[in-house]
Amino acid sequence: MHTTTALLANAAPPQLLPARQLMAFTLASHILLVPFGVALPCITLLMHHRGLCRGDDVALKLARRWSAVMAVQFAIGVVTGTVLSFEFGLLWPGMMGRWGDVFGLGFGVEAWAFFLEAVLIAIYLYGWRRLKPWTHFWLGLPLPLAALLGAFGIIAANSWMNTPQGFTLDVAGTPVDVNVRQALFTPMFGPEYWHFAVAMFLTAGYVVAGVYAVGLLRGRRDRYHRLGFALPFTVAAILTPIQLVLGDSIARSVFHKQPIKFAATEVVWKTDTHVPEYIFGRLHPDGTVSGGLRIPQLDSILAGFKPSTRVTGLSSVPPEDRPTATQATIVHWAFDVMVTIGSLLILLALWYAWYWWRHRDLPRSRWFYRCAAVAGIACLVAVECGWITTEVGRQPWIVYGHMRVSEAVTATGAGSLWMMFAVVVVVYVAIFASFLTVLLKMRTRWRIADESAASATAPQAPETDTPYGPRGQPLPTVTGAVPGERHGRTPGDAS
Repeated sequence: MHTTTALLANAAPPQLLPARQLMAFTLASHILLVPFGVALPCITLLMHHRGLCRGDDVALKLARRWSAVMAVQFAIGVVTGTVLSFEFGLLWPGMMGRWGDVFGLGFGVEAWAFFLEAVLIAIYLYGWRRLKPWTHFWLGLPLPLAALLGAFGIIAANSWMNTPQGFTLDVAGTPVDVNVRQALFTPMFGPEYWHFAVAMFLTAGYVVAGVYAVGLLRGRRDRYHRLGFALPFTVAAILTPIQLVLGDSIARSVFHKQPIKFAATEVVWKTDTHVPEYIFGRLHPDGTVSGGLRIPQLDSILAGFKPSTRVTGLSSVPPEDRPTATQATIVHWAFDVMVTIGSLLILLALWYAWYWWRHRDLPRSRWFYRCAAVAGIACLVAVECGWITTEVGRQPWIVYGHMRVSEAVTATGAGSLWMMFAVVVVVYVAIFASFLTVLLKMRTRWRIADESAASATAPQAPETDTPYGPRGQPLPTVTGAVPGERHGRTPGDAS
């Protein structure tokens, strides 16, 4: 970090460092909410569908409560996402002024998807017990599509920054003759989009399941917690091996389309064949790597399926056109942490699948639920590491091969940017504290309502767990099947 700071101070505008830090902080904060904005609507509708198909009031209760969480998360995401949108123009006017006409359509698509999602969330929340059950479900069905459309717009813009195309440059270097289709669907768009989308579903699934895993560990082994755990965890477990394949695909796309980023990710200094793979380790300015685990020839094998695959090294381009040794080390560690987490999640998914195949039941081991509770946090770390790999690995380019970050930064003084950074940190801490407070209050209210209903000491107001609108009539109580509920057994009874 000291090396990076020194380089920026000596060779770049003084406002570059605070601009980068501000953008990194707001993006890292916002990305924690994105999995729930993209994937929670789909998981909620899956539970809603189960409740309707099986007449399962527990599933419908879970879907109603998840929809309330989804609405609160969306409100917080509006704030953090809007700040990011303003920062593109305020912090990087050089990029937006020159290239906005080329890749700006992606942001336009995201904005339209955002407004559509807001309307659909409002309809879905209002529709509980005011619409016919299946009418309500079908009106909510476009909600996941709107969320995926928003992800489409953002990934289209980001993939264009990684592999820009769809334009020609005139004699003054200004982009003209924009081809919208090519600008949207760049070589990196497909690998990035599917890797990102599956990561969002996987992360949301593990985080939601982790909440109920904690409840199971604390002895709340009722059907509500079993079902709340089983559905999102099953979704995440199914997607985990798929994500492994998609991760390999995007790494190979980076190898072909962004060879210098790949070299930074794998700390490859010199172009060569039979290149070893380093698991962790630190790259030094002279090209040597210290620490970590060295596996001979593996990097070439992973890149091209044979040891003779030629891997481009960082030294093949001038120093000003590649990440520094410190930046390469950061990218390398972020990538290795992400891969390590993904590999451990594969083992967890296999554990779950094996036990279900053998017993047609949820695992009973307390260690399984401990791991499941940690898996959600690990996924959020992996999401952060993925964006570090994508953004830091592209340095020093903000538009790969066409514009450096230092050329795009604002002319606003460094002091003003540092002050803005401090204000944003304070505001974001307050926002996220409020978010957690609201979620905890909702959880407490729901738990009190459930305990009161279970005690049956007094008549209960109908729909006490629904946070919005007038009350309706309670649903008839029915019992549906859930994984882990057969012959009177409860998952975790042997824990």
